[in-house]
Amino acid sequence: MKYYGYFRSSAAYRLRIAFGLKGLAPDFIPVHLTRDGGQQKAAAYRDVNPQALVPALITDDGDVLTQSPAILEWLDETHPEPPLLPADPIDRAHVRALAQVICCDIHPLQNLRVLQYLRKEYAQDQAGVEAWCRIWLGEGLSACEALVARGGTHRFCFGDTPGLADVCLVPQLFSADRFGVDLSAMPRLRAIRAECETLPAFAAAHPSRQPDTEA
Repeated sequence: MKYYGYFRSSAAYRLRIAFGLKGLAPDFIPVHLTRDGGQQKAAAYRDVNPQALVPALITDDGDVLTQSPAILEWLDETHPEPPLLPADPIDRAHVRALAQVICCDIHPLQNLRVLQYLRKEYAQDQAGVEAWCRIWLGEGLSACEALVARGGTHRFCFGDTPGLADVCLVPQLFSADRFGVDLSAMPRLRAIRAECETLPAFAAAHPSRQPDTEA
């Protein structure tokens, strides 16, 4: 497999965690999102992903997969151990719901192309961009805190083993730290992150430990 990613992309970070949990080591092809005008915009990469977004994955059979939620579910279907989704349909729906709050509602509002648009079209400086992120990340993560609390106290989001929700949550909390989101009112999310960070798959996936990392 070939994995196209960028160290700071939270969507790519999700895949790195899943690779680690499942014992997979695809070839890594870095796509720098700000160098050379954005390498993701180059024709060669658009042939891989017409959206010009990371991550992307080329399977051993040569199929090109995009969108991290779809790739994560494909990984779970083709490499089922350890599972990212529980067996019970209701439990799966709860896990997917939390993952989609992050992937569909929170993350898109902090996407690089959105922040670049705010700077260019609305003349927002860095302080304005960070304030935007704090609003939407803070509101979304507060909802995640409430959703996790509904399920009772577990080591991870929905049980005592990490799953899809945790794979999506930890990168989002990394982004929250970058933009100065106050997490003090989210003790469950902070505790879950602390548990995740004790696991090698999560620790190895951290942006600071990637071959393309930058300060």
